[in-house]
Amino acid sequence: MRIVREPFDRPPERQRDEVRARRLEWVSIVFLLSATVVMYLTLGGSQAMKTAWIEDILSLVPPIAVLLASSGADRRATEDFPYGYARSMSIAFLSAATALTAMGLYLVYDSSMTLIRAEHPTIGQLEVLGIRTWAGWAMIAALAYTVAGPVILGRLKLPLARSLHNKALHADAAMNRADWMTAAAGIAGILGVGLGWWWADGAAALVISFSILQDGLFHLRNAAADLMDRRPTSVDRSEPLDVGDMVIGYLEGLPWVRKAGVRLREEGEGLVGEAFVDPADGRISATQADEATDGIRDLDWRLYDVVVSPTRRLNPDG
Repeated sequence: MRIVREPFDRPPERQRDEVRARRLEWVSIVFLLSATVVMYLTLGGSQAMKTAWIEDILSLVPPIAVLLASSGADRRATEDFPYGYARSMSIAFLSAATALTAMGLYLVYDSSMTLIRAEHPTIGQLEVLGIRTWAGWAMIAALAYTVAGPVILGRLKLPLARSLHNKALHADAAMNRADWMTAAAGIAGILGVGLGWWWADGAAALVISFSILQDGLFHLRNAAADLMDRRPTSVDRSEPLDVGDMVIGYLEGLPWVRKAGVRLREEGEGLVGEAFVDPADGRISATQADEATDGIRDLDWRLYDVVVSPTRRLNPDG
């Protein structure tokens, strides 16, 4: 089989952003590994700490998924995979979202049962350099440490996600930025136990569990929609892209085109699909089709494989 898939080549500035994004993901993994160790050493008997620790472990999944998928997404098409590997990013994040959702459901159940059984957590004393102090202060310090790095990294990733039109990276950055909520809930729960409110620890764990479940469901829904070829949207999915209208405007500006239509979908960072034209004289030459394709690619760096086909169905009178 002859491969006719166009390669996806990012502009130089986007290639530099890709390198920065991968570097930040590696930094995220290293930091999160250190955070899980710190959290494990200070867990104690707190349900909120246990839940926050599990969330830190789960936070490793998105950056790992982004790195694995991005390394394979740029591979060229083969006979076995004539459409290339761009969708590996969506598949990776669908898997990550499924894991988040499953763990979120379990943690909601576990935290709820802790409250129903009225389990009273015990936060004892901690001895450091011969000085005895309340162990809750160490837990609070651990939570503060785990949130500072991800929040900063999330802010650094967001502009790169927009520049690269990388929804998986954007989702990872959004989760990083929201990590302060986990720390705030955990700290509130520990302080509540210190004040004698036994239920505060379980309530904090439940809040964190719902946050994990919400993240999982949100990303599960969006990853599935992308795999179902939903209309291309902005990287934060807040609005549809106007690239399709841009393509139609360009094609209908060609002297040999009476009317045009387009059907686009997202594959990783790129946009692919079909453009349909109603030729003025009823025919389209190979030269015209190739020139139109090249012109479409020049409109936006994300447009890399748009096939131009003639049709009469765009003209209701044809």
